Amino acid sequence: MNFKFLRNEIISGNTSVKEIVNDYFSKIEEINPKINAYICTTKDLAKSQAYKIDKLIQNEEQLPPLAGLPIAIKDNICTKGIVTSCSSKMLKNFVAPYESTASSKLWSSGGICLGKTNLDEFAMGSSTETSVFGVTSNPWDINRVPGGSSGGSAASVAAGLCAAAIGSDTGGSIRQPASFCGVVGLKPTYGRISRWGLIAFASSLDQIGPITNTVSDAAEILYYMSGKDPYDSTCLDRPVPNYLEDLNKPIKDLKIGIIKECFDHPGLNSEVKESVLSGVERYRNLGAQIIDIDCPRFNDGIATYYVIAPSEASANLARYDGVKYGYRSDSGSNFLDMTSKSRAQGFGDEVQRRILIGTYALSAGYSDEYYKKAQRVRTLIRKDFDNAFEKVDILLTPTCPTTAFLKGDFLNDPLSMYLSDLLTVPANLAGLPAISVPCGFDKKGLPIGLQLIGNVLEEHRILNAAHIFEIDAKVIENKPFF
Repeated sequence: MNFKFLRNEIISGNTSVKEIVNDYFSKIEEINPKINAYICTTKDLAKSQAYKIDKLIQNEEQLPPLAGLPIAIKDNICTKGIVTSCSSKMLKNFVAPYESTASSKLWSSGGICLGKTNLDEFAMGSSTETSVFGVTSNPWDINRVPGGSSGGSAASVAAGLCAAAIGSDTGGSIRQPASFCGVVGLKPTYGRISRWGLIAFASSLDQIGPITNTVSDAAEILYYMSGKDPYDSTCLDRPVPNYLEDLNKPIKDLKIGIIKECFDHPGLNSEVKESVLSGVERYRNLGAQIIDIDCPRFNDGIATYYVIAPSEASANLARYDGVKYGYRSDSGSNFLDMTSKSRAQGFGDEVQRRILIGTYALSAGYSDEYYKKAQRVRTLIRKDFDNAFEKVDILLTPTCPTTAFLKGDFLNDPLSMYLSDLLTVPANLAGLPAISVPCGFDKKGLPIGLQLIGNVLEEHRILNAAHIFEIDAKVIENKPFF
């Protein structure tokens, strides 16, 4: 259910927020065992929040803007008094002592917290298969992955287990699962939403964003989560526009750039390519100008990302040593032995792999060859985008090279798994906003996503273009069997 429907039900008096919350928890109890989208639910908190909203309604007081809308939170975002585990043994019993800025803004705006959603351990993965709490299933086909790392958030929205979910996106972790699950996923400009309370993976790439049923819901969530935060020095001190105002603006003469390097890549599935190109024709018929654009270093993004992201991860995860908090091994004979065993036992294989890659890339004698070179390529990728935006308003690509793959397909082939992020990582490297919106289905009935990339702080452009496409294509009306 989208925000508009729920809001009308609440304001009209057809139902109470308490009844809505109870209905969602009943559905979670029925369906979550089949897909494992939620790690935990927060019934007491949700009922307390619902009671306050219902009380405002009874007293005919002004309601907060997101009043009564049920939201799920990815479990690498801190929620005060609730376990925030990053789906890792390392933090399996860690109870956050404070609330993240992003989630705090949602609750102060009237949102209802239903629970915490599953993810790849420490957000490192593209399938939600590395979680210590087990694999999440795709609601369209439970034998397939929902994508990652925000797979639990995307699956919970697709299965109707929340009205919206919050994820984090380091290299595509909102957009890729949104594509796999047939929902809308938005990664804002780097710094648009505070990262305070987001457990760090790669600090120069991480960004919090919404996963929703519709583009208008994503625009609304973005508005209420955005803005300056004194706790986050990387958060931008820029006015936050009302993203809903421009959603229905005609896109006649909007210049849309088609990145040729994306469509020429040999790894792009033919059905995905055909569906996205059909979306391009839809835009042409809606009056947009379609312009071919060269981004010569776009496909270098994946190699660049897998140097920079592990390097930053190796530094960020150094704090988990078994001393101050997190998992501690009882078998260490001395401090060094205890720390070593705590990290070896507390982190899963993928996390350890990335720490080792990052440590190697930053080590003496190799940082110039790998890390500094990757940063130079990152600058060139950003320059390619800058050049492109001198000619067009937004850029268009497929979100992912394929549709959702079967569970276990790439667990023993991490390099192939990494290629799932081929088309999403460049936006993170450049700090640009990007959105994935459903554009069709393959022959197996699996969703396909179309990605729109905007210039810095131009979320309003991609939201407008995505909204017009969503209305015209009516793909959003198709839902999984749940």
